[in-house]
Amino acid sequence: MKSQYAIVDIETTGGNASGSRITEIAIAIHDGIKVIDRWETLVNPQKEIPLPIFALTGINNEMVRDAPIFDDVAAKVFELLSDRIFVAHNVNFDYSFLRHELELSGFKWSARKLCTVRAARKIRPGLGSYSLGNLCRSLEIPVFNRHRAGGDLDATVILFSQLLQWDTELEIAKMIKKTAQDQRLPPNLPPNDFEALPEKPGVYYFYNQARKVIYVGKAINLKKRVASHFSGNSVKPQRQHFLRDIHGISFEVCATELMALLLECSEIKKLWPAYNRALKRFDPKFGLYEYEARNGYRYLAIGKLSKFQKCVEVFNSEYDAINLLRQLAENHRIDHRFCNYGKAQGEYFVRRDTTDLPDMTHHNLSVSNALDALAKERPSFALIDKGRSADERSCIWVENGHFYGMGYVGSDVGFAHPSEVKDYVTPYGSNQYIMTLIYSHAKKHPGKIMS
Repeated sequence: MKSQYAIVDIETTGGNASGSRITEIAIAIHDGIKVIDRWETLVNPQKEIPLPIFALTGINNEMVRDAPIFDDVAAKVFELLSDRIFVAHNVNFDYSFLRHELELSGFKWSARKLCTVRAARKIRPGLGSYSLGNLCRSLEIPVFNRHRAGGDLDATVILFSQLLQWDTELEIAKMIKKTAQDQRLPPNLPPNDFEALPEKPGVYYFYNQARKVIYVGKAINLKKRVASHFSGNSVKPQRQHFLRDIHGISFEVCATELMALLLECSEIKKLWPAYNRALKRFDPKFGLYEYEARNGYRYLAIGKLSKFQKCVEVFNSEYDAINLLRQLAENHRIDHRFCNYGKAQGEYFVRRDTTDLPDMTHHNLSVSNALDALAKERPSFALIDKGRSADERSCIWVENGHFYGMGYVGSDVGFAHPSEVKDYVTPYGSNQYIMTLIYSHAKKHPGKIMS
């Protein structure tokens, strides 16, 4: 039996299926040659229509007051959509709404999808814009009653019919195959960006329309991991906005999963992408500072991190920072009057007067000894592992307990001393989360350590 197409356009109260409702729906059944059936109706969304939506569509609360609710038309919609290829402009938007609304009405429905945005990009490449309005202007397709379901549907029907005529390479047939990856991709993502992804470990970057990085992720298998972002039918607004914002992908292959993890963490800290949330909480917030006051005495202090001040050590929490400073003061007999514990000062010691201060030279030497001991407790070592190819090795350098950097070196290069690795790495920032990853890996693979 020849495929039939259900071409659809809907108007809604908002931009995501989980928190918004349909206000109008129009469906045309196309047999591949012509339209053989057409149906449309207003729908009572059972909630207020926001003023910006009214301004866009012209649909107000009065117009839908006596319209059927979706439950009343669900059976009709299900009948029209069943066993047909679902076609729409930015198909995942309409599909997510109708799948969600039908499920709420007790109908389990899914369909193969065809996006006229993606089809137009393939069949008529090189146009300035593929929004429905601009596409219709470029292709001289008449549009009446714009931003109403019926008017936009009629324009989409003409666009679809013309695409079928122009499709000499049978792109549409390829796109509607059940296994077609294209249909799962975000509407604004060039397929070539996805196809270029290798099945190797690495880091990937999602870009918005302005070519700004909006998400950074790591993967053991880049292609498989990126594809997982586009699977499923979540109707949550965060996911819908995320997918619509993806206009490009780039990637960097890494030799190992550890290097991918470290690069991901470093890039998130540097770029601060809008959709990365999980790793942001690991960014250190406090530091241990050392300074010399006007009176000549050296002080140790806990404070919030600043871009303009260099600190001795960084911490995720003020509690960890204070504990370390207390331990240093006790182990090296540093007078607590020369230790500043930040906003929690009063909780850790009672401030004494300034009489009977220790000898300045002896005190300052104690501070130096404390900092030297802290540095020695933080080891320096290299992790040497496999490279991205047979003729190279990967290397990670840790200096005084801090991640210094990572890179690649030819497999024929030898090291007389571990510190020589430092010359072959690209420097990156360090934090406690990164060092936890490195120490954990080093513990599991002691044979890869050079110290």
